[in-house]
Amino acid sequence: MSKRRYTYTPRRRTPSREFSLHLAPFLAIGGLAAAIVVVLLATSGGSGAAPDARAQNSGNGLAVLSASCAPWQRCGATTSPTQTPREDLAAPETSPTAVDGAGPPAITGIAAVVMEESCAEVLYSTNQDTPRPPASLTKIMTALVADERAGLDELVPIDVSGAEFSLETDSTIMGLEPGQTLTMRDLLYGLLLPSGNDAAIQIAEHVGGDVPSFVAMMNQKAHDLGLENTHFANPHGLDDEALYTSAYDMAIMGRELLRRPALAEIVGTQAYQPTWDGPAVGNLNQLLSFYPGTLGVKTGYTPLAGQTIVAAAEQGGRTIIVSVLGSHWDIYKDVSELLNWGFRSTEPACGSNGLSLARP
Repeated sequence: MSKRRYTYTPRRRTPSREFSLHLAPFLAIGGLAAAIVVVLLATSGGSGAAPDARAQNSGNGLAVLSASCAPWQRCGATTSPTQTPREDLAAPETSPTAVDGAGPPAITGIAAVVMEESCAEVLYSTNQDTPRPPASLTKIMTALVADERAGLDELVPIDVSGAEFSLETDSTIMGLEPGQTLTMRDLLYGLLLPSGNDAAIQIAEHVGGDVPSFVAMMNQKAHDLGLENTHFANPHGLDDEALYTSAYDMAIMGRELLRRPALAEIVGTQAYQPTWDGPAVGNLNQLLSFYPGTLGVKTGYTPLAGQTIVAAAEQGGRTIIVSVLGSHWDIYKDVSELLNWGFRSTEPACGSNGLSLARP
């Protein structure tokens, strides 16, 4: 029997806050210098590339030339999506009326949405429909499809090796070992808490028969939800040019997850013990430990996507969802400040009947 291969784009783990705060400015300077070199080479003909070649992010902060680019890339640019400067961001696409006169906070994210959960009314957004790589936020859709098509107590024979997957992709895992038998509930906890890419593959193969068939189910679900700026290419979120979403679409997916009681319980859990001899799995979402009323939902990071998050919190009987894509510095600062602004500076946008107060 031939050895199974996990040939996915390597994903480096999320940098620590200290790394982001202290080293990011130097990396940005280095990236700018590299970009200048690339531009000089291209204009002098030193690259040897065809005149119509377009710049494509290589995942390490430099630019490589390619004949095409992904939906989230600005063809001809020499920086990656995670290096887009703040002044490049479009003006907010919504103009919320703050009850205290305070405008929304400045964030490092490239795209963001603040949404009232009960009626999906957008309170604030910037670049809400711009296609962006989602990283592990992809797993929200993986969980939605699995929840619809499999029972939580359904037994799943394990043939994915988490250790081998991690070795080949340098990505987060639940820790699956071939020969185990776990429940779908166990796998969903392993998918959404430690962001297990091995769990994502095992769920996809069990539910869909194979990964491509499951991905087709994910895209069909996106269509059913009316998500116009989303396309999935895998069930875990590792970088792929065909994988993209938008801040608005991710907020809708987060809202849909919170409306599934079993999934809502999972993303609000700090730790869970699967039915195995191994250790408990912990939730990577640090917001649960410090922001009052946090309900979940999911964080993510890849070199191409930057830091990403869909978060929800409940205060005073009001639930607000925030999605941020392409954060440069501290995703938790971005999301907590947006939540604070939503709760403190805006009036509820939904009536007691769950309908928008802003729409006739």
